[in-house]
Amino acid sequence: MLWLSRKSAPSLRSIPFHQFLLPIFSLTRYMSTRTYQDAVEHLNSLQSNAASLEAVRASGGRSSQFAIPEMIEYLERVGYQPHALNSLNVIHITGTKGKGSTSAFTDSILRNAQPGWKIGLYTSPHLVAVRERIRINGAPVSEEIFTKYFFEVWDKLFANNLPKAPTTPPMPGYFRFLTLMAYHVFLKERVDATILEVGVGGTYDSTNIVPRPIVTGITALGIDHVAVLGKTIEEIAWQKSGIYKEGVPALTVVQPQNAMQVIESRAKELKAKDLKVVSETTYVAGLPLGLAGGHQVQNASLAVELAHTFLDERSKHDRSETYLPDSFREGLISAKWPGRCQSVPDPRRSGITWFLDGAHTLESLDCCMQWFVTPGTALSEQPYKDSKVVRRVLIFNCTSGRSGSGFLRQIRETARLRLSLYKRDIDAEFFDHVIFCTNVTYADGHFKGDLTTKAIADDDLAHLTTQKALATAWIELSPSFSSSNIHVLPSVEHAVRTLEVFQDNSDIPVQVLVTGSLHLVGGVIEAAGLSDVALTS
Repeated sequence: MLWLSRKSAPSLRSIPFHQFLLPIFSLTRYMSTRTYQDAVEHLNSLQSNAASLEAVRASGGRSSQFAIPEMIEYLERVGYQPHALNSLNVIHITGTKGKGSTSAFTDSILRNAQPGWKIGLYTSPHLVAVRERIRINGAPVSEEIFTKYFFEVWDKLFANNLPKAPTTPPMPGYFRFLTLMAYHVFLKERVDATILEVGVGGTYDSTNIVPRPIVTGITALGIDHVAVLGKTIEEIAWQKSGIYKEGVPALTVVQPQNAMQVIESRAKELKAKDLKVVSETTYVAGLPLGLAGGHQVQNASLAVELAHTFLDERSKHDRSETYLPDSFREGLISAKWPGRCQSVPDPRRSGITWFLDGAHTLESLDCCMQWFVTPGTALSEQPYKDSKVVRRVLIFNCTSGRSGSGFLRQIRETARLRLSLYKRDIDAEFFDHVIFCTNVTYADGHFKGDLTTKAIADDDLAHLTTQKALATAWIELSPSFSSSNIHVLPSVEHAVRTLEVFQDNSDIPVQVLVTGSLHLVGGVIEAAGLSDVALTS
């Protein structure tokens, strides 16, 4: 192993860590049965670390110009030409808010409208298991199927690892690999339709190499993403509308004026077919949607139009503009999307109810609190019953670099407005305890394999930098809040154990809101043992 010698190490510092692992993995696995855990371990080796991600942010995304050519090169190394992806019959969805929910609604509608079809769904991120990202007919692919197709892609990439362009890394990163794998799975399984959710952006996203989708759609573009991404709303709209294709129907919801002007211009530039702005419809607004929250009406309305247009293009549909087909209604009512405005009674801890929402922007946190602080959710139906008949706990974390103080202020302000709306006590603290923990899954400092992340700086984790900053921000927002009720903890499992102590010492029911990060929500589902109910209900 001379290439790992101390003498040669300085010249290798710029090589991604996963490239050191490739020879090791390939030599050690052929003599034994490859398992799902092996696949996850290999996949995690492709993650970028915190320093690499910060370098990309600092560059302003200048590497984006290589993204599509590189992705096509990887696709060819796996054995496909881009035109082969047209057979997947893709519905391509992007946006800054609601693209996952819209994808889930669209998937559910098509499965109900065409029960004999095989429907593929590719989304991100996952909550507990990485195979959640690749679904067929609503269910994540099995561990066996994931492992089989994972190593088919891995081995082809590893065997054909001489890049055509000097800028192309020998192996794709984590998300690119999963996107390639999703294409491979759906092609091998011969799906009839594919709902493809964009990862980041649109124009340069790994999913944007399908030459001719059936229909494309853009969900809401959030103003608060402007500050987070360091881009103007016009730049964000330009990126998102890059999924539009010549001759392909293009949809969007009502957007801010500046964003809409860019979307309209890009649709013309890319020669998209029939740009349509989808408004919320009364026949959707009146349904008991499977996904909670008033903001879901817009996502469901876009999903209905995406499904209508898809079936129109496939000549499988006679639509009516005046009513919703029964199959569409059933699809909207039965749609499931775990970790988004989801209520889960704890199956093992009597009296604890979990409220899970991966909101991670100001606007999505506002929607989260509008859902949570509502009679029938966190509030009793009758005002007089709200006087300390429950104990409320907030478990929160956010990605470093995001405005934790602003997020917490949004949570508190929206709660106060909602309490005033429903004529409840706005002077009392809404939460009895707040817990700020890392996304590390277990108390021993380890992540569940599927939840492993290298995107957090080691120093941040070791010193709980983000969590301490959140605690300080909470005290500044509420100086009278008891410091003994503010908990800074090193793992999700620590947070669950703290809740168990609350419950052991009281007969009062506990309502736990988990928000700020989908990774945190996934960690709670794992550490609290909620998978059987949270991922299927």
